[in-house]
Amino acid sequence: MKKKYGIIGNPINHSLSPVLHNYWFKKYEIDATYSIIETSENELKDVLKKIKEKDIIGINITLPYKQKIIPHLDSIINDAKKTNSVNTLYLDNNKLIGENTDVFGLQAAYLKEIDNSLKKKALVIGAGGVSPSVIVSLQKSGVQDISIINRTLEKCIFLKKKFKNLNIIEWKNLKEQIKEFDIIVNATSLGMKDGEDFDFNFELVKKDLIYIDTVYNPLETKTFKYLKDKDIKVFNGLDMLIYQGQKAFYLWNKINPEIDQNLVEILLSKLK
Repeated sequence: MKKKYGIIGNPINHSLSPVLHNYWFKKYEIDATYSIIETSENELKDVLKKIKEKDIIGINITLPYKQKIIPHLDSIINDAKKTNSVNTLYLDNNKLIGENTDVFGLQAAYLKEIDNSLKKKALVIGAGGVSPSVIVSLQKSGVQDISIINRTLEKCIFLKKKFKNLNIIEWKNLKEQIKEFDIIVNATSLGMKDGEDFDFNFELVKKDLIYIDTVYNPLETKTFKYLKDKDIKVFNGLDMLIYQGQKAFYLWNKINPEIDQNLVEILLSKLK
């Protein structure tokens, strides 16, 4: 019988995870399918019941359910425990296990080349579902001076309870203070296709800035294009999507899938 996997979130129709996992299922001749599972918050228990009953084998979780799913799980492990954020779910000995592959995705995609001997200052823009993963991945990469900024200050204060050394910056100071940072990560939905965007250009940034956008649709947000034109090192969210998916695929199938050029081209074609 064909195994079922999927992704839950809201909004979710933009997700490329089905393309990613179905490509690998075909490549490794696994009789499985991965699809978008439209889920409202009050339907979370129903989805988890299907996993318990083995109707669904595993799911990925995206915004806004990365934290909301946790009270319904039997256990959260490894990076999920460090971040209090779950994006991958599977059944182990009839227990629902929550794991976080976003931290690995960020490190593998962007942070593995950071020189740990240099003291870097990082700014995380946004305090939502992916932000704890960004903070932990920066810490694992040797970056200790981390600041956070969010339109709602209370969310920053909440994160600081978990990450004691976090510096908080007020949103009104963003335009001015971006000049102080070596790494900036946009962990908000600002710039996403058909959504809101930053209302200013990042004019004051350092020349050797690394700018990471967790948005991958579009591939180049307004800020990404602006900084790229200034010869700033920029990354979009596609590599993070691929690498976090790679680890999730391994957790489910115990196969470390290859990221080949054909897969990358298929994903890129979906974003054109």
